[in-house]
Amino acid sequence: MPPTANYGLEQARIQLPNIIANAHAGIRSIITKHGKPYAAIVPLHDIERASTDADLTSGILALRGTGRGLWGAHAGQTVSNLRDEWGDA
Repeated sequence: MPPTANYGLEQARIQLPNIIANAHAGIRSIITKHGKPYAAIVPLHDIERASTDADLTSGILALRGTGRGLWGAHAGQTVSNLRDEWGDA
């Protein structure tokens, strides 16, 4: 993980050019407000990588394989039985 620097909000306002240069050099910066993390400035390649990783882990494909066994040994029969239940209502 790349190094991280912390700045208070006012300090970050004053040091913004340095924080941007640090991000270009691969250093992440956390900006705090009243001592609590409030925002982050990260290297652009971190965002690009996170976007690529999110594409692989988000959406319907992320659910692939998680329903194994959910419908029993004969999924078609289970669905048919469920449809029959709704037809009786």
